[in-house]
Amino acid sequence: MPHDQDIEGDTAGISSEYECLQCGKLIRAETHPGDCPDCDGEFQNRAKSLE
Repeated sequence: MPHDQDIEGDTAGISSEYECLQCGKLIRAETHPGDCPDCDGEFQNRAKSLE
């Protein structure tokens, strides 16, 4: 992210997109959603690199 677009202060209310690593289900949430309700797989924030 460019430096002039850094987020400062309270980030409450900013949602992220999470993807289930097992079945691929996508959801938007403000905090980590836990396990996938469809397959019990683990969610990963899509903004985070898988490397």
